[in-house]
Amino acid sequence: MAKVYNLNGEVIKEIELPPCFSMEYRPDLINKAVKIMRANRRQPYGAKKDAGHYVAWSFGPGRGMARVPRLPTGRAAIAPGTVKGRRAHPPKVEKIWGRRINKKEMLLARLSALAATANESLVRQRGHKFNVDELPVIVEDKFEELKKVKEVVDVLNKIGVGEDIERARNGIHIRAGKGKRRGRKYKKAKSLLIIAANTENIKKAAGNLPGVDVISPDEMNVEYLAPGGHAGRLTLFTLNAMQKIGEKYGSI
Repeated sequence: MAKVYNLNGEVIKEIELPPCFSMEYRPDLINKAVKIMRANRRQPYGAKKDAGHYVAWSFGPGRGMARVPRLPTGRAAIAPGTVKGRRAHPPKVEKIWGRRINKKEMLLARLSALAATANESLVRQRGHKFNVDELPVIVEDKFEELKKVKEVVDVLNKIGVGEDIERARNGIHIRAGKGKRRGRKYKKAKSLLIIAANTENIKKAAGNLPGVDVISPDEMNVEYLAPGGHAGRLTLFTLNAMQKIGEKYGSI
């Protein structure tokens, strides 16, 4: 049984969780599924095939020197064994980065990650901060109608999960390394995942909160439920969304 909260943070009733929340925890499948989803998003890249091949040439035989490409000054260039020479086997555009996975494996990974959202020890291991009696957190459907950020934050604080958003806000920091000048300057923690049947209003109200993602049951995948392949994300369901999940995965 799971508790259902109203917008004041009070328990109004209890419901029975769908059978999919009792699935076995499979970190191997979850990690595999996330890696494959990331691989399938990779953009092919590679060096130009004749890049730098016009600045040097071989002097040919009969000079008593190695037949490597050279500059007019006689300095060797271009060849992989020379200073600042080309790579012997550079990345090629033809390489296929995408990977495949069995449909049943992907489904099992998704359900296992979903069940992990109700495992308090796994959620705390991910570093989430919350103050609720039990997981998962389920809220009445009026939550989907909220249109203001202030209202959403107020409800989350009353339920006991608002502290995790502050954790994500305080965890924003500048990335180490070259990535900071490649369009990903800041590292941001993932906080609350909100799954609602109707996301039209709540996505506008909660979508800009630090680390918060708002999705519908149809958009639910392993990466949302287990960012980075680490299961146990703090998740809030609306009652209607939980019913849809039960209808979709109830017979599995």
